[in-house]
Parts: sequence; C-alpha cells; structure tokens
Amino acid sequence: MNLLLFLIILATSFVVVRIGAVAFELTGLEWSLAKFQALSCFSGTGFTTKESELIVGNPQRRRIASILIMLGNAGLVTMIATLANSLRADALMPRFKVPFVDLVFPARLIPWVNLLIIIVAIYTAYKVFTRSVLAKKLTDFLRIHIIKREIITPVSFEELTLFTGGYGVSSIEVDQDSPVLDKTLLESNLRKLDINILAIEREDRIIANPSPDTKIMSGDRLICFGRSEAIRKGLSLNK
Repeated sequence: MNLLLFLIILATSFVVVRIGAVAFELTGLEWSLAKFQALSCFSGTGFTTKESELIVGNPQRRRIASILIMLGNAGLVTMIATLANSLRADALMPRFKVPFVDLVFPARLIPWVNLLIIIVAIYTAYKVFTRSVLAKKLTDFLRIHIIKREIITPVSFEELTLFTGGYGVSSIEVDQDSPVLDKTLLESNLRKLDINILAIEREDRIIANPSPDTKIMSGDRLICFGRSEAIRKGLSLNK
C-alpha cells in the first residue's frame, strides 16, 4: 500500500509542477524558464538570485510560487515517509496469496524489488510528463482550463533574460490598446525611458535593429532591452 501511495504522490507531483509551469508561462515567463522555476519552487532547489527577481517582483508569480513551495514541502515529507515504508520487507502487499511468490521473491529481496519499482516509476514518469505527446496534451489541457477559469490572467509581456540591476530583454506584443500603436520608434519616446528596441517580429519576418522611422503596427512583437519595470510602465503593461 505504501508503494502504491508513493507512486500516486509521484504522479501528482509531476502534474502539480506542470500546472505551476503553465501558470508561470501565462504571467509572461518563457516556457523553459517557467518549467525550471516551477520545479525549483516545488523542490526548493535551483532558485538563483537573478531569476528569483522575475518571481518576487510580480504579484501573480509570488502567489504561484508560494503555493508550489507549500505543496512541495508537504509532498516531500509524504514521499520520504512512504518511500521509507516501501523499503520494508513486508511492504509489497505480503498478504496476497500468489502461488510460488515466496520462491520468486524471497522476503530479503522485497525491499530491493520495491526500490527497483520506484526507480522505474520515477524514470517512466519523467519521460511521460516531460518528453511525450501526453505531456503536450496535458500542458494544452491545463493551459486552456486555467485561462477559461480565469485563475491566471495571460499577459502579452515576456521577460526573456534578466541582468543585474533589473535590466533585461523582454518581448512585448503590441495590441490595439498599446500607447505606441501606429507610432514610429522616434515618436514613441521609448529611448527617453532608456528602452531600446532590438528587433521587431512582424508576421513571419524579423526587422533587426529597426530605424527610428520604423512604424509600430498592431500584432508586432517588440524585442526590448531596458529596465523591466520601465518597459512595463512605458508600454502600459503593469497589470
């Protein structure tokens, strides 16, 4: 029973981390960074100083991180307890009356059988939840339901890279409400806010190092460098 409980907790943990990753992504984090931060919060490891600024500086992300940390601590304690019980010699449901089971698995080998099952289960769960079609379908399912239930409000702002002092590279999608819509880069006055436009993604092409007279259009994605807070305020993205 302990072994079965351990496997259920293991599968649940992977799902919780995936939910956290989707939630982080919807707040504007790049997907690979969102997955890493969700796992870091849940496991309590790998949370670097620079990347932590992306989390603690955003109210939605702080809330997501807090939930993941609490669930991670509870899950870790439960997993350790069930793992320890699973390695006892009598843990593999000894009351099952299977013919010749004592000959196949002597009592002294039961803990090692349990350990082997656990290792295989962890490896299988990792493959299923990270590198399979099922993982993609699960991610899409979670994303749709999180948006539908309005648990997290999606944003058009992505913080791609963060450097010392709050400066970083961000990606912003221009919509109909953007204050820079239909303005040239010169007219937008972004340079006065210490915001540099490195490139513009427009449909299926990239405009690298756009000139000051380049007009910003609806649907454009601006790749900017500057202080993250200035970018949010300058483009009215401080949601």
